[in-house]
Amino acid sequence: MSEINETIQESIEQTEKGKLNAKVALFVAITATFMALCNVKDGNIVQAMSQAQARGIDAWSYFQAKSTKQSIAENSLQLLKAEKLAGSDTLIAKYEREITRYEKEKTEIKAQAIGYQKEYDDINEFDDQFDMTDALLTIAIAMFGITALTNKKWLLYFAAGTSLLGIILGLAAFMHISLHSDLVSKILG
Repeated sequence: MSEINETIQESIEQTEKGKLNAKVALFVAITATFMALCNVKDGNIVQAMSQAQARGIDAWSYFQAKSTKQSIAENSLQLLKAEKLAGSDTLIAKYEREITRYEKEKTEIKAQAIGYQKEYDDINEFDDQFDMTDALLTIAIAMFGITALTNKKWLLYFAAGTSLLGIILGLAAFMHISLHSDLVSKILG
């Protein structure tokens, strides 16, 4: 009779392990699929960040070129005024118009460059959020693996909670809802 009880008990334990491993497999599949989607979106965000950064650098370079041209015009104007040559009034007026034009253009270029930096910073916030999502989902998948090996239900709950937190963070990033944590970013950065 004890042999029959032992066989029944082993069968029950195997069924329990099978149910737990089936749950683990389901959670791993959901977590890994969402993680893949987040990685694709994060890749697109990184490309957009690179473009914004390149446009910002180009704008600041253009701003610097205009500043150099303005400086040359100002120096030329000072030389002309100092020499007081006959007929230099036309050149003086020309340089004064150029200086005014360069100043106006620089103001517009500076506003563009600042806009590109703001665009980069705004995009970066969601890049960080997707990075935190990726970290949480990776931890969850590792915990699911340990759960399958140890058959500990509490590990399943911990891994599922970590996965859920990662999914919430990722969904928020997809919907452009900032759940960005500067503290976590500083720790991970």
